[in-house]
Amino acid sequence: MRYLLITALIILSISSSTIAQFSYTGKIEIAYMRFEYHPIRVDPGPGWKGYNLNDNGIYINSIHGLSNPNKKLFAGLGLGYLNFKGIHGVSVFADFEYLPLKTRITPILNFKIGYDRIWNQYDGGTGTKLAEFGLGVNYRLSNQYALYLKSGVLFTQQSALLPFTLGLRF
Repeated sequence: MRYLLITALIILSISSSTIAQFSYTGKIEIAYMRFEYHPIRVDPGPGWKGYNLNDNGIYINSIHGLSNPNKKLFAGLGLGYLNFKGIHGVSVFADFEYLPLKTRITPILNFKIGYDRIWNQYDGGTGTKLAEFGLGVNYRLSNQYALYLKSGVLFTQQSALLPFTLGLRF
């Protein structure tokens, strides 16, 4: 019993010191989303009022999470506002990011997964899963602030879009 208690205390102290090394990181993003195509083809039937999206749009995201001590890995949760030429919506997602280099200018690998709801031509709007894969470049302004520019592909609302994102990390 004594060895079990000592082992539990050692594991607890190691895990709490590891968690303490992670730091809060926030991000603000704005993006222009260019509509590309509908990867899902629908055979129109009764009650079908058209595809959920057919146009370009913008999003504004606020993302908050944790970075590891060397600031190469980030994991956070985000909340976003969507606007597709009058069709408004919100998104909630998990955001994962990897910066492979510690230099002032470094590439970015980004992945988002979540859910969004837009108020379109359907009663109550439509809600679907979202997945975004992105690549870009990060420019570190100081130890606390960085600007980044990225693009990739976003799948949501039966549509594939190309987001061009400008962001500030703090």
